[in-house]
Amino acid sequence: MSSLTPAAHAAGADCTITTVPVSGPLGGTATISGQLCTPAGANPRSIQLLVHGGTYNRAYWDLPGVPESYSYQRNMAREGRATFAVDRLGAGASSHPASLPLLISAEARSMHEVVQHLRAGRVGGTAYEKVVIVGHSVGSGIVAAEAATYRDVDGVVLSGMTHLPAVPVLALGAALGLQPVFLDDLLARLGSDPLYFTTRPGARSALFYAMDAADQLVVDADELTKDQVSVPGMGTVAVFGIVLPSTHGIDVPVFQAVGSRDALFCGLLALRDCSNAASLRAQEALYYRPQAQLRTYVLPGAGHSLALHRNAEDYRDATRSWLSSTLGM
Repeated sequence: MSSLTPAAHAAGADCTITTVPVSGPLGGTATISGQLCTPAGANPRSIQLLVHGGTYNRAYWDLPGVPESYSYQRNMAREGRATFAVDRLGAGASSHPASLPLLISAEARSMHEVVQHLRAGRVGGTAYEKVVIVGHSVGSGIVAAEAATYRDVDGVVLSGMTHLPAVPVLALGAALGLQPVFLDDLLARLGSDPLYFTTRPGARSALFYAMDAADQLVVDADELTKDQVSVPGMGTVAVFGIVLPSTHGIDVPVFQAVGSRDALFCGLLALRDCSNAASLRAQEALYYRPQAQLRTYVLPGAGHSLALHRNAEDYRDATRSWLSSTLGM
């Protein structure tokens, strides 16, 4: 059973917080919390399940304290589409298990169970006929593993990810930009588990943004809502979700989007040319089966967290166009 409580209401969007049970990494029951947003007064029969990246939580998709134009969820609702943005295990209002067993297999299983809740009508009372699972960054690796393992979704959206990351940049970013959560003034309250990490104060702008295409107000709000990530989990996502790709097991249509200036996944050190969609597709297509019907998109000028840049509406428009033309959503 899920529990519902009112959340903020915006013109054109009805949003509620809901909690559903899932399996814990070592067995037993855990909970996943998320925000369901639907068009005001409407009840579509299809939904996007939104899965955030590392050191984020569901706020990535509906960032508080910034103009509503940055909200993926509220924008989709105004355009007639439902979304459910979850806090992954270990983040936000979901259960916080020990970090060590929180591996990609456990994360993929929990998302599979959320998909089943959506299809059974246990999230907001609607039994959704079509479910598209949408990931960002580390969340994209988890989404790919879920879709390839359980084959229970109608489409997949991957963002902030390519299959050849900028390993030197990632290594330097981890060394200089991350720290254990118990050392972080903002998040120390989360506990003393030594393998939960977050970003150091001020590091998010360099890691996740192209600042000439972003607003400082957004970066500041991002810092205030940052979260923790399991280091072992992030490692298994990197290896089995991205480098040794689970994407080859996906047998439904895939939309893959990146920012052209994503320092973690694009550019010379990443061995990826993200200057345009055609070039990106030529490099990424070998990681997918023909059934994926891979469609790629590049958001010009944007960094890693492409949904939080000034031109994010273009990325959302491209996603909507793909949903409509490919899946009839």
